[in-house]
Amino acid sequence: MMTRSMLSRCVWILALGMGLADANAGFQAGIAVRVVTPDPLLPVSGGVGPSHPARKKEGELTVRALVFKDDKVAVAIVSADFLGFPSVLGNRVRSRVKEIPGANILIGATHTHSAPDCYGFPDGKGGTAADLNYLDKVCNQMAEAIGEAFRQARPARLRAATGEARGKIAYNYYAEQLYDSRCHLLQLVGENGKPFATLVNFAIHPEVIGSDAGILSPDLVGPLYERIEAQGGGVGIFMNGAQGGMVTADNRTPTGGEHRTWAECVRIGSLLADESLRILSKAPLQTEPQLFCASRTIHFPVDSPLLRNIMKASPLGFQGTEDGRVSTQLNLVNVGNSQIVTIPGEALPNIGYYLKRNMRGEHRFLFGLTNDAFGYILTKEDFGSFKRYEYVTRTSLGERTADILEEAVLSLVKESPTP
Repeated sequence: MMTRSMLSRCVWILALGMGLADANAGFQAGIAVRVVTPDPLLPVSGGVGPSHPARKKEGELTVRALVFKDDKVAVAIVSADFLGFPSVLGNRVRSRVKEIPGANILIGATHTHSAPDCYGFPDGKGGTAADLNYLDKVCNQMAEAIGEAFRQARPARLRAATGEARGKIAYNYYAEQLYDSRCHLLQLVGENGKPFATLVNFAIHPEVIGSDAGILSPDLVGPLYERIEAQGGGVGIFMNGAQGGMVTADNRTPTGGEHRTWAECVRIGSLLADESLRILSKAPLQTEPQLFCASRTIHFPVDSPLLRNIMKASPLGFQGTEDGRVSTQLNLVNVGNSQIVTIPGEALPNIGYYLKRNMRGEHRFLFGLTNDAFGYILTKEDFGSFKRYEYVTRTSLGERTADILEEAVLSLVKESPTP
């Protein structure tokens, strides 16, 4: 007969064995979603300036957390359906996550132009449309999603792929062909052979509907998620790319107008989903992908009077503007044969091409609007040089931003292992 002490010892040994098994479980992944649609609806923001009242919604706003982990490191990739998610909020999220170090949490925005203001833009009346209580709830739900994804992580295999997304999806409003049509993809496959998560990295402005339509919406990203899941790709997560100046959704009509409807969001989002799954369809499975994460704090001078005034006036409490600089987190992640680098804003396509060309790994991902959203990032040669770029110049930190970013990225790439 087993005594109580013997039973306790067996339970302890079993628990220890399970712990050791977890510690040597190899590559695992998990994903979690939270709906963050405000009720009642809040005004929506499409950029600098006053927000626009929302009278209805199309689709739901979500935050999504995808976690990778092995016995040495854990990384969270988070996507939120907002114009931008600045680090003043992102750091609040990181402080509420116990499972993963803040330096390993990458938080990006899909850049929908039909969601509440996360910056605290001046409304022209001495106030702002940003709802601080709502934003704090979003931070809580984001932290909860990260924790859930970590706890529910399971053994996984990885597919990675890169290919041109064909069809009427995106174009550059300033120079039609100057955009990166490559779609970069990660798919997580469970032990049952079925995908449970698909990450899409593509450069595009989700602004089909537009902020002045009176509609709160994830724009084309919502239908993208629905189509991925309906087609067996599991839960979708979208990370934007180098879509600055101005890589936008191709919702043009034959007569020169624009389709600004939910139906057009469905068309473009569904097409991007189908192209993503097509590109992934022949990607080989990686059974034990290696995981690596590095971070670095970088500093940018704030030369723009417009952005300096927005940061100082914002009720969110942006840090670092007194000395004329702001700081943010830069991340590099290797997973399997892929390398990921973050960009804290809207880099123009030529910067994206340059960084990808100098990165390592077979598949090279740029996560735009990630860990911060400091407006447009353009080279010093383009900054203020011609009329077409007047707006992107005015809403950029300054002409040194791109040089500082490129130097920091290339240094981090050089110091990190090759995927």
